[in-house]
Amino acid sequence: MQLGLVGLGKMGFNMRERIRRAGHEVVGYDRNPEVTDTASLAELVDRLEAPRVVWVMVPSGDITRNTITELSGLLSAGDLVIEGGNSRFTDDKVNADLLGEKGIRYVDAGVSGGVWGLENGYGLMVGGAAEDVELAQPIFDALRPEGPREEGFAHAGPVGAGHFAKMVHNGIEYGLMQAYAEGFELLAASDLVENVPETIKAWQRGTVVRSWLLDLLVRALDSDPELDDLRGHVEDSGEGRWTVEEAINHAVPAPVISAALFARFASRQPDSPAMRAVAALRNQFGGHSVVSAGPSSGTGSTQS
Repeated sequence: MQLGLVGLGKMGFNMRERIRRAGHEVVGYDRNPEVTDTASLAELVDRLEAPRVVWVMVPSGDITRNTITELSGLLSAGDLVIEGGNSRFTDDKVNADLLGEKGIRYVDAGVSGGVWGLENGYGLMVGGAAEDVELAQPIFDALRPEGPREEGFAHAGPVGAGHFAKMVHNGIEYGLMQAYAEGFELLAASDLVENVPETIKAWQRGTVVRSWLLDLLVRALDSDPELDDLRGHVEDSGEGRWTVEEAINHAVPAPVISAALFARFASRQPDSPAMRAVAALRNQFGGHSVVSAGPSSGTGSTQS
């Protein structure tokens, strides 16, 4: 099968290789001349046979919207666009309607697997009409992990369902990572546990908290046992926020995911205004000691 793949970054580059290993022809386009197979989107489209299938794997937001718009003017009725970035599910209807005006089909795909997907395969959650998903099924099968299809692939529902499922997946990921992180900090703070990396490594087999994320934490601790080569500054790419917003919209309690998101916000504050206010209040009502600001934020002497 032929596939046009737009976006050959960390994910797209490895996806192209995995699909090729499965025996399919992939024509890739990227603005980076060192990795691209074609000079333009127009050339990519010209090299594909109808009905064309083009997978868009570029950053969400304006870049994705602009790419979809450009493809709408290059593709023909009956062709299919798969949008596999971390887009918000509400963008999918807009994309589908734009392409639908030209008779171009649309499937949204949530993709999980990161930089390890080349060897391990990618977890896929897709949304779209059954016949459109079926057209691209050989590509989905090439990307998913080996084993039963249902263990690494889901046709989640109509257009938008794939990205909604991936949004929730990433919200869960926020909570899991935060729990592991808090456990690591508590172990490190204890005087009783003398070997934190080995303790966490022991959880990899036979325990109820074993997971791939735990394996990755062990890998990180192997190279930096105290994780002191890093700053505790954590960005969020959007999915956690959207998950919390949808939890509110549907009146679904999501305290763990919400707390994990807010913990990321806190990580970006070297000196939290909110916690300064808490310290001031404790000092006012109970005379509790506070730490005075020194020459730079976050340093100073203790006052009582």
